[in-house]
Amino acid sequence: MSFSVPPSPSSSSLPARKRMARWLRHFWPAPLGIDGRERVRFIAGAVVGVLLTAWLSRWWAGGGSAGPWMVASLGASAVLVFGMPSSPLAQPWPVLGGSTLSALVGGLCAALIPDPVWAGAVAVGLAIALMVPLRCLHPPGGAMALYVVLTAGDGWHLAAFPILFNVVVLLVTAVVYNGLTGRRYPHPQRMVARTDVVQGAFTASDVDAALAHYNQVLDVSRADLEGLLHLAGRAAFQRTLGEVRCSDIMSRPPLAVEAGVSLKEAWALMRTEQIKALPVVDAQRMVVGIVTVADFMRLANLDVHEGLGQRLRTLVMGRSGQPQSVGEIMSHPVQVARVEQHAMDLVPLFSQGGHHHIPIVDADDRLVGVITQTDLVRTLALAVQGRDGPPATAQTGR
Repeated sequence: MSFSVPPSPSSSSLPARKRMARWLRHFWPAPLGIDGRERVRFIAGAVVGVLLTAWLSRWWAGGGSAGPWMVASLGASAVLVFGMPSSPLAQPWPVLGGSTLSALVGGLCAALIPDPVWAGAVAVGLAIALMVPLRCLHPPGGAMALYVVLTAGDGWHLAAFPILFNVVVLLVTAVVYNGLTGRRYPHPQRMVARTDVVQGAFTASDVDAALAHYNQVLDVSRADLEGLLHLAGRAAFQRTLGEVRCSDIMSRPPLAVEAGVSLKEAWALMRTEQIKALPVVDAQRMVVGIVTVADFMRLANLDVHEGLGQRLRTLVMGRSGQPQSVGEIMSHPVQVARVEQHAMDLVPLFSQGGHHHIPIVDADDRLVGVITQTDLVRTLALAVQGRDGPPATAQTGR
């Protein structure tokens, strides 16, 4: 018997009424996602910026000046520099260059094209055409070009005052205000190239390829976009790993020795159980160190022209002047983890800290288990595959 899966409804299969309702919902945007504190910071900044710019511009123009001393599109610039200080469209060069360049373009079009209808349209288009390659795209710049055409004023004069003067005062205010309120301005637009990219993680070139495929202007810097993608990937990885804790993957009961145990006994135990490390504990099972195969290798007399096995036998069998007990060669202090810690907490310990075995202790600091790199890798593999939580493993030679 065979079964067929009905296709999911597409936009073309929906009734016209539902398609219209879905289309109309596109006009209602998603919430901005800012809290009340950020909203107050945004509003207060715009008020301070516009107020200071207006006051200084009017003072500069003088009471008897008949010409304009402020442009209305500066309000749109204030929204960008105070509300979206990380936006590429709100950085100092786009605000300054886009505004003044567009004003000059507007003056040129007004002088060469008699009809203001055509002059305004050409001025806006030409301003955009210049702002894009010069990396100073600023939406209010289009308004500046149109403003100069409609006022039929001298483009050179208006570009210097009030436009350039207004913009400079607003930018100085934005730099000071954003800095005082915890926002970096100017905002970095490029990230430092990453050299620690692991296999399977996206790189800067992958982001560039995705942006080239998207082929639209984004109101977010490339650096912020890459940073958000890294944070999203980390959150997804942590969600995939779930609530796995050290107690879920540690080897138990753990094999351990006390500091007074002879090297011969410790080495025999490691060979018998096929393990590469032994936690060293005191009488209360508190971890005081760890002894590994690497410790034995390091203390074997490598200058003697004998085989490795012979050198190790010489070490563990004892010779005058050589260490006799585990406590004399163990590494201490030793990195431990709590039984209730998330397994994710161990990733930097293994990947960056150079550890291969992590003793696990309970709330009373007593040894209750051991986690190795293999235990953690197995857990990550099972989590990525979507399988159930990993079973506890035996402490083996890994």
